[in-house]
Amino acid sequence: MTIKVFGHKAPDTDSTGSPIAWAWYLNDVKGTPAKPCLLGEPNTEAAFVIEHWGLDKPEIISDVEEGEDVVVVDTNNPAELPSGINAANVIQIIDHHKLTGGIETKGPIDITMRPLACTATILYDLMGDDVAKAPRGIKGAMLSCILSDTLEFRSPTTTDHDRAVCDALANDLGIDMHELAEKMFEAKSDVSAFTDAELLRMDSKEYPVDGTSFRVSVLETTAPKMVLDRKDSLMASMEEVAKEDGVDQVLLFVIDILKEEATLLVPNDLVKGVAEKSFDATVEGDTVVLPGVMSRKKQIIPQLKV
Repeated sequence: MTIKVFGHKAPDTDSTGSPIAWAWYLNDVKGTPAKPCLLGEPNTEAAFVIEHWGLDKPEIISDVEEGEDVVVVDTNNPAELPSGINAANVIQIIDHHKLTGGIETKGPIDITMRPLACTATILYDLMGDDVAKAPRGIKGAMLSCILSDTLEFRSPTTTDHDRAVCDALANDLGIDMHELAEKMFEAKSDVSAFTDAELLRMDSKEYPVDGTSFRVSVLETTAPKMVLDRKDSLMASMEEVAKEDGVDQVLLFVIDILKEEATLLVPNDLVKGVAEKSFDATVEGDTVVLPGVMSRKKQIIPQLKV
């Protein structure tokens, strides 16, 4: 049986590139049939990475079958996985997020969770000397994942080891990683083709906070004006998206990669209260700037209060 390797819904670069890299490793190094899959269309940056490195776009799947062998990367949260995940045969989890709980397995499995900025950094370590066997596109995908998740080392989640792995991969590939990161962020910033609902779901995760359920969305960009010019329509779409997704409120943080700050859209009193209680912010309009806030995992989710 071929193992399906996939990350979370609304796949970003790490949840696109890491399944590709790990499926290659299982197939070509371990001799275990495997294929990468995606739980939705990749975002614009991830799509750029696939094209830039000449990789095949993985199959998009909506669910998994009972007893089907799967490997989960870049998440351990059932809310971000297919509805049938607990009926499947999860054989491995590789992740860099906090332990959420809720995944049930058929027996003991191989779990690797490390406090690093990117799943691809963990994959690099697990591959060991076999990284040398990887095709150029696989190495490029792993490098791209790390540059994306660290925002080219601007994110507070970045570790010295993430940097070292990037240096090693960039030197091996003979490329300027700053130039690659610029192209990636440019691709990520072009959101003109997406509807408001698509933007609100593009890079989002569901989190409960003291009995209130949130869809916490982030848009990382070097051109925040492109998003903020749409703030009125985005805020109008939040109620519909929240209703369709079964959450109480959508929170949208527009991350300015270059200024290293976030702008939170404030459509109502609930979000105003969240901003004031969570970030000690003073809210005077329908947006509030949060200096230094770059990471949902480290600076947004742990701070949320209602």
